[in-house]
Amino acid sequence: MLTASEIAERLAIVRARIADAARRSGRAENSVTLVLASKTQPAEAIHAAYDAGARDFGENYVQEAALKLAAVGKLDGARWHLIGHLQTNKAKLAVSIFDLIQSVDSGRLVSAIAKAYPAPPVRALIEVNLGAEATKTGVTPDSAEAVIEAARDRVEIIGLMTIPPPGATPAASRRYFAQIRGMRDRLAAHSGLALSELSMGMTDDFEIAIEEGATMVRVGRAVFGERTR
Repeated sequence: MLTASEIAERLAIVRARIADAARRSGRAENSVTLVLASKTQPAEAIHAAYDAGARDFGENYVQEAALKLAAVGKLDGARWHLIGHLQTNKAKLAVSIFDLIQSVDSGRLVSAIAKAYPAPPVRALIEVNLGAEATKTGVTPDSAEAVIEAARDRVEIIGLMTIPPPGATPAASRRYFAQIRGMRDRLAAHSGLALSELSMGMTDDFEIAIEEGATMVRVGRAVFGERTR
């Protein structure tokens, strides 16, 4: 694990890069939420980032997150995001832990979430698998509208999330980010929902994602360093 001062320094650098990317795209720095991907990170690393000003943390696994939150303890103002795949049988635990589910990928999951927490509606993003990759979860672009309709008045869909297919360079992600931004705009027009959030971009390409309209970026390695497991 990096020291607390190293985490704080790296967090400051990432924030400066976010601010620069936002300015390049004619947006305010505070229009982009930095979600720290804290998978496998110990409670000490979370506390170091929190003390340095981080407030949004993303976890991949529900049970790991439950144990981590117990170890971390209460952090006033902290928000927890589920950024990994959610199985329907873990929906009840997930909605008791997370402030935002970023990985809704089926009408069946919508039903499980709504049953576990009927009111007020859970806030969520629809995960879109743009590259039709067998190794990734997420709805196909053609299926997203049906999931939005399945969620209507049951789960509050506030936007989309995606992980683009791997490319030779970070710039290769740009066309996918532009694609999902256009998809969001069309879905918003058809559904009447704002769909104001676009969660896209990670350590290697978050600046490009911001230039293409990201409102949330999920960054881990650039702040916490390489994972040890």
